[in-house]
Amino acid sequence: MVDEVFECRAGCGACCIAPGITRPFYGMPQGKPPGTPCVHLDAARGCGLFLDTRRPAVCRNFKPHIDVCGDSAEQALELLNQLERASRPENSS
Repeated sequence: MVDEVFECRAGCGACCIAPGITRPFYGMPQGKPPGTPCVHLDAARGCGLFLDTRRPAVCRNFKPHIDVCGDSAEQALELLNQLERASRPENSS
């Protein structure tokens, strides 16, 4: 079975808010705490570094998918927040 192609939802920005980024990157030398909007998230909730080589690898490698993006920007934010909480080291066994 082939997964349907899922396009990034314009104006969502959930992947630029929910996940934490532990490594320093351009504009955020201390990384990005979970739940904090990236400084490169623009007014239209798009990535200001999308085609920039300074865009973090974790962002470049993120692929939108219905399982994490849901049916709306609000659902995407909640799903990504849940994944962020579940992936914290204190939740690992």
